[in-house]
Amino acid sequence: MSPLSKVASFLAIVGIVGCSASPTGRNQLLLFSDKDMSHLGAQSFEEMKKQTPINKDQKINRYVQCVAKSVTKHVPKQSGFNDWEVVVFDSDQVNAFALPGGKIGVYTGLLKVAKNQDQLATVIGHEIAHVLADHSNERLSQSQLANAGLQITDIALGASSYSQYRGMTMSALGLGVQYGLILPYGRTQESEADIVGLDLMAKSGFDPNQSIDLWKNMAKASNGNQPPELLSTHPSHNTRIKDLNQKINSMPNFNVAKPNCTL
Repeated sequence: MSPLSKVASFLAIVGIVGCSASPTGRNQLLLFSDKDMSHLGAQSFEEMKKQTPINKDQKINRYVQCVAKSVTKHVPKQSGFNDWEVVVFDSDQVNAFALPGGKIGVYTGLLKVAKNQDQLATVIGHEIAHVLADHSNERLSQSQLANAGLQITDIALGASSYSQYRGMTMSALGLGVQYGLILPYGRTQESEADIVGLDLMAKSGFDPNQSIDLWKNMAKASNGNQPPELLSTHPSHNTRIKDLNQKINSMPNFNVAKPNCTL
């Protein structure tokens, strides 16, 4: 098959199976199955655990696990995996991530900025929202579309193609900073994760108003220098505060018991 024919075939597949909508109704291009994405997420997470020290402090782990479980128990059942795995990594990075396949990583540096359970839940909810909104799939699909000359069979990413497209995969999963690549999520996706994540943490019993204080803490943490990784491609501070306040003012009272996670 000629390169032109490959492109034509690829675009035909896009037209047939690629159309979807995000939780906020935004049109998305999704070319990969939930099974594919869960497989990639699991592989990437195992690689992270081999390369980044895992925190063994029981108190810290109980705290992070408490907050994460309080949020994930309100997440709808996901295709491709049954349970969420949460790991605390020893790193000064002010960051966290969630991967397809139910993988959540929290860096100890984040706990210096997320001052309480509500603020930590804001970040965890935000990262889970990226998974729920298929943002990794979207970014990987965009990368694939940009390289439409690749063989169409590579759409089904298995173990063999994981190594070939490792950089692209890590970037699309939100792990780009750790691997020297550009952080993948754009401002539209970050704003969407803010709103979806806020709704998720509030439904879990956490105080959504604390999200404002959390992002103010994030801004202060930069001290005029390089901002924390979580802010790398986010909307401006003022835009975020405005959007979050608007969302908070329109939220109903979920009447959910407040979790009791302490550090």
